[in-house]
Amino acid sequence: MKKKKLKILYEDHDLIVVLKEAGILTISDGIHDNTLYHSVSDYVKKQNKNNKIFVVHRLDKDTSGLIIFAKNMVAKNKLQANWLDVERGYLAIVNGQIKKEKATLISYLKESKTHLVYSVKHGGEKAITEYETIKSNKLYSLLKINIKTGKKNQIRVQLNDLGYPLVGDKKYGKIKNKSVNRLCLHAYYLKFKQPLTNAEIILRSEYPKEFKQFFVVEEKDLI
Repeated sequence: MKKKKLKILYEDHDLIVVLKEAGILTISDGIHDNTLYHSVSDYVKKQNKNNKIFVVHRLDKDTSGLIIFAKNMVAKNKLQANWLDVERGYLAIVNGQIKKEKATLISYLKESKTHLVYSVKHGGEKAITEYETIKSNKLYSLLKINIKTGKKNQIRVQLNDLGYPLVGDKKYGKIKNKSVNRLCLHAYYLKFKQPLTNAEIILRSEYPKEFKQFFVVEEKDLI
């Protein structure tokens, strides 16, 4: 399979931030090797064959958006040690018109042996998600989301539990959306401190083109 050109939004001596497309794995699952990790690794090795990259965090295969890779273990370890201080913003389109414009969702999640995440009343890992409705109509709502925890599939599970499954979610949602062939979840915003220089870094990606058939937004709507 032909690899697509890497989309780099930020790069320095210690870090590289790239845009992951929906449908691409962050790292190998033991079966597929056409991953974002391999693309970034190939890129840095073209500069110097001894260059390496290290995974700082991941996005689900079906989710698009910004991902940080470290170029050395010091940067990786410092970022991960302060990961709760990293602001991570998402855009999501859900089925239905959400009644509450803003809310904080708190759930306790577990993962089944078949890798399906679900909510439980007792036990489980705490997941906290904040959302704000940017636009809505009778069929869909566009949400701006800030996650306070980084649990697997937390946005997808919590919104589905609320009764507003993500558009295009074949894993958790039960509503078929013929007009889109991807999950409408995009990690569009990152704010963090450069781990070695302490400089503040703020990054925003473009509004996904697949989302425009549901809602057209201006840049000011996403700030």
